[in-house]
Amino acid sequence: MRKKVGFVCFGEINTPYERLVMQHDHGLKVLSALDADFLDAGLVIDDVKYETADAAIEKLSGYDMCCLVVCVAGWIPAHAVIRVTDVFRNTPMLLWGLCGWKENGRIVTTSNQAGTSGLRGAFEDMGYRFKYVYNVIDQPDPVEKLFSFINASYSAKRLRTAHIGTMGYRDMLLYSTQFEGNSLRARLGIEVEPFEMLEIVQNVESLDPEKIKEGVRYVRENWRIVNECEDSIIEKGVKYALAVGKKIEERGYEAISLVDVDGMKKLLGFPPAMVFMLLEHYYGVETTPENDIMGSITQLMMRFATGQTIPYMEYYEYFQNSMLLGVPDYVPAAVTDGEVTTMRTAFGLLSASLLNVSKVKPGYVTCARLLYKKGKYVMHMYTGEAKAPPAWAEYGWEEPVPQLPSLEVFPDSCTVEEFAQKVCSQHVILCYGDQSETMRDLCALLGIEVI
Repeated sequence: MRKKVGFVCFGEINTPYERLVMQHDHGLKVLSALDADFLDAGLVIDDVKYETADAAIEKLSGYDMCCLVVCVAGWIPAHAVIRVTDVFRNTPMLLWGLCGWKENGRIVTTSNQAGTSGLRGAFEDMGYRFKYVYNVIDQPDPVEKLFSFINASYSAKRLRTAHIGTMGYRDMLLYSTQFEGNSLRARLGIEVEPFEMLEIVQNVESLDPEKIKEGVRYVRENWRIVNECEDSIIEKGVKYALAVGKKIEERGYEAISLVDVDGMKKLLGFPPAMVFMLLEHYYGVETTPENDIMGSITQLMMRFATGQTIPYMEYYEYFQNSMLLGVPDYVPAAVTDGEVTTMRTAFGLLSASLLNVSKVKPGYVTCARLLYKKGKYVMHMYTGEAKAPPAWAEYGWEEPVPQLPSLEVFPDSCTVEEFAQKVCSQHVILCYGDQSETMRDLCALLGIEVI
């Protein structure tokens, strides 16, 4: 789904029109280089009958935009701007002030920031959801700030129609994975739909045998299995993935979580690591284990904003300057460093299955977790450098003990101690790159405090 953005430029009636057109064209050129579709509503001036303002309104009306760029080319009385923007008051807005230039050794200006500074307070008082960005003479256009807000607005829009499926609820009676449905629907728009494991077991009986065989072939041909593994184990994983897939296709889920320890492991005798891997491969959904709804929500927020496949991880150890993040089951192929690698193994008294033991891509990461605390939503977020982990093992795996997919993260936006005093879940959601401004913009649009 493409990002759709509205664009409208404003300038005062007494400013030479040719210069306003140049400013308008510059703003649109900057935006056109971004990964989005833009609808140009033209140049609006403060004409007495609001003819240019009303023409812009007509162009923008009915356009399914995620946000509106309000580009200020020079001084403009606020009433002409509000004439347009108030029609779209429920749409996120970028208040963007262009700037002057240098000519013959002096600064020449159309008083752009006189226009934006007269509007910023009005936008705030009128309850608009907006971000204020401005150009500076002889400095590059603030492209990253512009695009971070566009991405955040797109994510907020996508969330309003997002569906998460969860097989079961509150695996292991965990507290940090729960959610509050009414506030979640009101604040973010996400619908969470529980379904029963019985339905998935029943779906297994009606699967196409050829699709099962294709699934087994896919695993054999695309995953490196470091030890011997019977086809029966692979076949069972493929069956459960296809059975869950029927539900995904029927309901249009964009993220899914399964009851893990108290469900698939306890009742079906099958650890679902390879099921999650196949669900991401076949259906492109975000996945978390253990009915981690808050994790799934964070994944969708990041995915819609960045376009990345978003993995979950768990905290295993804290060190002086870093944290060990790992997973006891799987990582998506998109974040695998090298080939997808699995091994047949078992943990404790659990039945054997294919465990993902792939290496995870290092790089700069943004780590986040949505929380519901004392009746309000907050986002715990930090950035840091993710490096290859030291040699380590989780106690309890049968020999040979696997090296689980993991990263050692060195936070740079906080200390480990500062992080530790705010962490509220064993699970963390991460994406690559510094996405902190985009996530802050998204949280601001949704009324979520960032900690």
